[in-house]
Amino acid sequence: MDLEQARYNMIEQQIRPWDVLDQRVLNTLASVPRDRYVPEAHRALAYSDTRIPIGHGEVMMNPNVEGRMLQVLQITAGDRVLEIGTGSGYITACLSVLAASVQSVEIYPELSQAAGGKLQRDGLNNVSLHVGDAATGWGEPGVYDVVAITGSMSRVPDRYRQSLRTGGRLFVVRGSKRQPIMEAMLVTRVSDDNWVSDSLFETELAPLVNSTPAPEFVF
Repeated sequence: MDLEQARYNMIEQQIRPWDVLDQRVLNTLASVPRDRYVPEAHRALAYSDTRIPIGHGEVMMNPNVEGRMLQVLQITAGDRVLEIGTGSGYITACLSVLAASVQSVEIYPELSQAAGGKLQRDGLNNVSLHVGDAATGWGEPGVYDVVAITGSMSRVPDRYRQSLRTGGRLFVVRGSKRQPIMEAMLVTRVSDDNWVSDSLFETELAPLVNSTPAPEFVF
């Protein structure tokens, strides 16, 4: 397989048609080799429009959703990012290229360790990986410009919107397995006590492990 051609086709045939036109995002997707973050057994599917299993019942997002998420978060070179769900490390790598620093939390130690090896191999040194249960209160305090939640949640804990600085952006897919359609949302903190939420598109995403009702922000 010509992986370079497959990556080009992914961008041109899957991601651009989903209105991902931000050149900085497209350049990042072109520069980060997705096949290096996919389990070896599924490497041939790295650039396919499919959810690739990565272990522990977890899967990677479809490439078009990954692209839209990176675009709507409007990440700048000075941003501090919190990622909930390291997974394969692929989105972590993309965030690393786009932002100043990334804190990424993963509940499964094996996934975090594997992602760390891949990020180190690729020289992405502005990432700090943490093992913890972010759904129920992984708690290193901090204020972030961007929060990217890579698993769906039926309700978003209030602590995540509180962790945004004024002007900060949060991406989440809201919904549950009981719902036929989930909704990608962007939450923006516009002042100390005011947040604005925008519905982006309909999709489906595997739930964040242990994401149960908690103190919540109702959209």
